[in-house]
Amino acid sequence: MKDTYKTISFPSSEILFKEKNSKFFGYAFPIQSEVEVKPIIDSLRKQHPNAGHYCYAYQMGTDRLIYRANDDGEPSNSAGMPIYGQIQSFAVTNVLIVVVRIFGGTKLGVGGLISAYKTAAQLTLEASEIIEKTIDIHYLVSFDYKNINKVMRAIKEKNVEIIAQKMEMSCEIEIVTRKKNAEMIFDIFNSMFEIEIKLLE
Repeated sequence: MKDTYKTISFPSSEILFKEKNSKFFGYAFPIQSEVEVKPIIDSLRKQHPNAGHYCYAYQMGTDRLIYRANDDGEPSNSAGMPIYGQIQSFAVTNVLIVVVRIFGGTKLGVGGLISAYKTAAQLTLEASEIIEKTIDIHYLVSFDYKNINKVMRAIKEKNVEIIAQKMEMSCEIEIVTRKKNAEMIFDIFNSMFEIEIKLLE
């Protein structure tokens, strides 16, 4: 079972690709949700107020992929999809790539645009630090305080990471494990007397 994915560790440095006097500035950002996209685009608009197009593509998720490609006024599929194609070819996810174009006075034509946006996205990903992360599954374990020792023993034995805990008369511990171990971890706690475990989305 594959339980790892590739993403970028932090925002890339700005890259500049020039084609017939047009400037293409490329940026890559690690993202976790779609709400992060608009503020990033807005900040790039402020950074490049004289640019004509802020084209982007992003992909998120591991099992179920969510993606979007935006041409921002360029001819249909001449910008967003070539950028998205590079996200696919580098096999990264949870990533946003933005290419900002400043027109240089010479039209590139659709073929020229596709090539320029693709190249800018490729150079941007090549300049990014690509890392491999594990796909993690989160569980909530609930139990009465009297059962704390057996729960903690299982957590320690299986080397499971604790994310959060609430220790009162009734206790809750949020744990996280790699996807490939998730079923085994679930079964261990599920088979314990007076212990409840449920998957956290």
